[in-house]
Amino acid sequence: MKKTAAAASEAITPAEYRAFQEAYDFFNAELFAGSLPHVLVTLQRHAKARGYFAPERFTGRSDEEILSTLAHEMAHVWQQTHGRAPRRSYHDREWAAKMKEIGLQPTTTGEPGGKETGQSVTHYIIPGGAYAEAYAKLKAKGFQLHWQSAPAGKEAKAKKASKTKFTCPDCGQNAWGKPDTLLICGVCFEDSASEICLMLAEPTEPSRESLPKPRNPKQGPKH
Repeated sequence: MKKTAAAASEAITPAEYRAFQEAYDFFNAELFAGSLPHVLVTLQRHAKARGYFAPERFTGRSDEEILSTLAHEMAHVWQQTHGRAPRRSYHDREWAAKMKEIGLQPTTTGEPGGKETGQSVTHYIIPGGAYAEAYAKLKAKGFQLHWQSAPAGKEAKAKKASKTKFTCPDCGQNAWGKPDTLLICGVCFEDSASEICLMLAEPTEPSRESLPKPRNPKQGPKH
């Protein structure tokens, strides 16, 4: 993504998200009489969609867990910049080694003993590891996210126990299976293709189900 001249001296993330928030507030006032609630606007890719709305999306995650996902993705940035990037969306040994170095244990199941590499790999925080120590320092400064995950309920637990949804990144075809299943899209598969494109699994990290609640400004830091 290119920066505009006006944003050349500012980091792109706060500049772009502030612009989207400004546009949301403007259209809310002009087109909806200010009746819409605050929402969390994110930039992300979704097959065959230029945009989408996901209500009640996040549950049951602490700030430490949410930010560990950020560190997980930063490990991908590190590999792309300083390592040897694997095929699309694959988690290889180089990436897994960096994850463990920064204090996150890669696992296909979200639990100890899961495979460290594969098409769909999540992680858990290593107690006493580099990430845990770094987060403790950040928290000690008074840092907290502005959105707080809602407690996980029975529905979230049931979803966690169900099969994983897989989606073809090219045509959007869906399928369901165990978290470590490798699926090829029959619609897009070509015998002559030099590289097989696997369907992508929804992350199996503990819960992504329900929309975060805005933290009460009068509420103190979570403990």
